[in-house]
Amino acid sequence: MKKFAVIILTVFLAVNVINSTDVKAAGNPEISAKSAVLISADTGEMIYSLNAGEKLPMASTTKIMTTLLCLESGNLDEEFVVDSEAIKVEGSSMGLVEGDIVTKYALCCGMLLPSGNDAANATAVKLAGSLEAFAVMMNERAEEIGMSKSYFVTPSGLEGKGHGASAYDMAILAREALKNETFREICSKQSIQVKFGNPPYERWLKNTNKLLSMYEGVFGVKTGFTDEAGRCLVSACERDGRELICVTLNDRNDWNDHIALYDYGFSQVKLCEYEISDEFYVKLAGSTDEMVKLIPAENPEVCTMDGNREFFRCRLKTSPFVYAPVSDGEQCGELVLMYKGREVKTIPLYADKDYSIYRKPEQKKSILTKIKNVFR
Repeated sequence: MKKFAVIILTVFLAVNVINSTDVKAAGNPEISAKSAVLISADTGEMIYSLNAGEKLPMASTTKIMTTLLCLESGNLDEEFVVDSEAIKVEGSSMGLVEGDIVTKYALCCGMLLPSGNDAANATAVKLAGSLEAFAVMMNERAEEIGMSKSYFVTPSGLEGKGHGASAYDMAILAREALKNETFREICSKQSIQVKFGNPPYERWLKNTNKLLSMYEGVFGVKTGFTDEAGRCLVSACERDGRELICVTLNDRNDWNDHIALYDYGFSQVKLCEYEISDEFYVKLAGSTDEMVKLIPAENPEVCTMDGNREFFRCRLKTSPFVYAPVSDGEQCGELVLMYKGREVKTIPLYADKDYSIYRKPEQKKSILTKIKNVFR
């Protein structure tokens, strides 16, 4: 695909402000969590929040970040021997022992399903060389995502000094992670078969996320528990094309609270179609036409709360110009729908017709020139 430069085009006025106050409406559920948030997976907008900006320990939901970094590092099927010291860790485990041969993919499954602390530590050492160096990577990625109330110390979520995040930060982390198709596929499995050992052999891992079988449409994401953090849960749910993400921290009744929040949330959001009425163009080189008119592939549908259209705008991404010839229907750019500065959807832009190469007309030869050519 062609790489496009970015041109900002304001279609709707954007206000890049995160509401730090609690978001509730009539009929909102009463829940047991110390902190909670429910957001649209499309936009990141808060549908419900309770102390959503408060930094708290988040236990093994930390492994969402560790898994995302592992998946983004590539070479998921490469086999290697786990670090013997890294896997010596307390708590939940995927069953790694000294000398085991694994793949990054198997470690991701081991983190997201049985919540293996051994898998998280092995991942950290493989990617960064040490747990400390990996924490730096985690915090750098958190900053990129916009997690302003987060600080990572351990790859597993076992307590470290200052380790914690807000419920809202964990929600936007899950939103980012779920854009990765492999992450999405793994966390939605109630069980999965992977190969590791010495020599590697097939074995089954079971997901700790009971919500997958308790509520229709749930497809992830991650459980967590420590004495300090209490029960923590990050989940995602889809209904009629609408996706929501829910986070509860320190919640003794998390399964039922997530169900109540989804019942509430789906009553508040709509799938809205945003009509793209503006016209878009890109400069054309090598043709008599000066510009190529661009047609969007579709009017995007977005899961959002009613009345929030003023927070949307579009960003046009094209090359500074394109070269003729251009074919009817050829992609010449992209339109990125934004909500409060966050990317929501990317819509391809196509040429509206054929644009041909400019060919300089031949000059008519004079009669004298023709006679000269005959006698050469």
